[in-house]
Amino acid sequence: MNITRNLFLVAIAAVTTSLASAQDTLKIATVDMQELFRQYYKTNEAQQQINVERARIQQDNNERLSRIRELEESIGGLRREIDDPSVADSRKEALFGDLQAQQQEAVHLDRERREFLQRRNQALNEKMVQRMRGILEEIRALVEEQARGDDYDFVFDSSGLSTSQVPVLLYTKDATDITGLLLEDLNRDAPEDFDPEDVDVPAAAPAAPAAPPAGP
Repeated sequence: MNITRNLFLVAIAAVTTSLASAQDTLKIATVDMQELFRQYYKTNEAQQQINVERARIQQDNNERLSRIRELEESIGGLRREIDDPSVADSRKEALFGDLQAQQQEAVHLDRERREFLQRRNQALNEKMVQRMRGILEEIRALVEEQARGDDYDFVFDSSGLSTSQVPVLLYTKDATDITGLLLEDLNRDAPEDFDPEDVDVPAAAPAAPAAPPAGP
């Protein structure tokens, strides 16, 4: 029994020593993927294009709302005239016909406006998701290329969060942060007026955030 126990302890010691030795030879790096995504000039360009398209949707929506509000004002005027006791009954009948027609038109236009918003926002959301995923994949490929070139065993995303929103990487010993180096490579072909510190881009995510609905 003692012999078996001793052999087991020797085996455990050998495995522990082997793991410790392997750990000492590992070359580890960290990278802040959120920061790379946020400060990449292509992300900023994509966000600006999305903002332009969102503004177009809002403008179109405002024009549709303007027509609906004109109808609502006209409907209000017709109702006041119909309620006026001095207006002849024959005139009220004609006014009531106009009132019904305008009410139906207003309902139809508002339904069209809401369907338009749903279609355009859904299309914009899908385009945004595809564009941002493409950018994230481009960044991931560059990280992998850098890791292979510098012979890193592991590269950890220091900005990664678990499902409970707790940082995945809490601590690593003697790891090299290659975020700055990668950011220089990513922005090598950036426009001269681009400033990575002056950007208005949301945090990266596997699926990009949906565009908010334009208008009521």
